[in-house]
Amino acid sequence: MKIALASPPFPTSITDGLAVTEKLVKDAAQQGAAIICFPETFMPGYPLADVEVPKASPDELQEALKKVCEIAAANAIAIIMPMDWYYGDKFLNVAQVISAEGKVLGYQTKNQLDPSEDAVWTPGTERTLFEVGGLKFGITICHEGFRYPESVRWAAREGAQVVFHPHLTGSDIKGNQITKWCDSGSPYYEKAMMMRALENTIYFASVGYTMKYQESTSAIIAPDGACAAYQAYGEAGVIVADIDTEKATGYLAKRFKPELYR
Repeated sequence: MKIALASPPFPTSITDGLAVTEKLVKDAAQQGAAIICFPETFMPGYPLADVEVPKASPDELQEALKKVCEIAAANAIAIIMPMDWYYGDKFLNVAQVISAEGKVLGYQTKNQLDPSEDAVWTPGTERTLFEVGGLKFGITICHEGFRYPESVRWAAREGAQVVFHPHLTGSDIKGNQITKWCDSGSPYYEKAMMMRALENTIYFASVGYTMKYQESTSAIIAPDGACAAYQAYGEAGVIVADIDTEKATGYLAKRFKPELYR
């Protein structure tokens, strides 16, 4: 099976984000990908300190989701679309899962918020396993995938072959430019991606924005910790990789003995 990760520039609006979505989804579908994942809160865009992102209304987000569903159906490809989302009186950071037929299968909430996000979103409380085209997968969003490996282990123990990891690291305003994957002098993020795959014996697909000063890039990591594909730093686009689901055994995750930690 082929999976894809989209590394877009930061959206200027929901309308801009939808136009970019259509372009990158079409690119992934033409390369034979069965599913594509976008970065954290791509609709309407992560609330960065150096970018003013107007808070979208429930109606605006619902309409955006409807259009993403239409894009999925038109290209016969499943889409993971991270978004802001309203649920009752809660304002959530979620990743919507849409089938290749354009049906919303559900969403995964961000449950472990970064301390800087406490005043932005309400933390979620549940984890969900999804399946499209025979591929079982989980989702962990940014901070919780980087710093809370339990979120990935849960999915692996439940049978996930891949865990998708929409995130944002870096800035277009200031920082250092990375040129080499998993360089020893780079921030720890890419090392964490490698460990989430290796420590669970599954694929880990981490996807972020294309930015001038990225602190990590989008990458698909194999169950043995090898990098199967990564997006060139500073270049917007899509990476597509073949994954061998038989290698995603979850072997190490399933050997975990939770009774030892009670």
